[in-house]
Amino acid sequence: MTVPTAYKRALLKVSGEALMGKRDYGLDYDTVAAIAADITDVVAMGVQVSLVIGGGNIFRGLSGAARGMERAQADYMGMLATVMNALAMQNALERRGTDTRVLSAIEMASICEPYIRRRAIRHMEKGRVVIFAAGTGNPFFTTDTAAALRAAEMGCDVLLKGTQVDGVYSADPHKFPDAERYAQLTYLDVLARDLAVMDASAISLARENALPIVVFDIHEPGGFARVLRGEGRFTKITDER
Repeated sequence: MTVPTAYKRALLKVSGEALMGKRDYGLDYDTVAAIAADITDVVAMGVQVSLVIGGGNIFRGLSGAARGMERAQADYMGMLATVMNALAMQNALERRGTDTRVLSAIEMASICEPYIRRRAIRHMEKGRVVIFAAGTGNPFFTTDTAAALRAAEMGCDVLLKGTQVDGVYSADPHKFPDAERYAQLTYLDVLARDLAVMDASAISLARENALPIVVFDIHEPGGFARVLRGEGRFTKITDER
């Protein structure tokens, strides 16, 4: 069933931490399944969907570097963690009958396809969910930057950042209950105020490509679909005030 929405092709960025549920590390399968259910509902609306998933729940490159590991090597380990998360999400989606492909920036032919831009677009045109794994394939770039890059390459109408809260705040609302929540921001607002939404390179890339960023609570049931319809609570980041 096709449902009217302002967006026809969307990329959803999900942090690795969002997949942990209430665990300290690793995957909580109930959480993964709940996110997969929301994605399946959006696909049923007729929206072409792709995903970038982080790897922080398994391994974070910066923390590895801080313990003495070479940053580039640590980042490659982090990229492999994103592949594990991508395969877990693929399994959850396909258990719900949603056709899915994992495309990796680091070639590993036994378990997923290599990233080829035109192939990825064709998969989405056929109604398949495409999960981009292994970040950009290069160290020193975050999965936020990978999400902005893939969204631009795919010609997406919007980049959605699924977080633990319902938008962008002036400070962490879990630590500061009086933190201000923003409904609308510009890219320059985010950069100037150093708001913890995405890293600066991701924000700049989105700005250069006039790619709207929508930040919402990934754990709110049905939130993904509501945001695409312009409903619910979220923060939208564009060049407009």
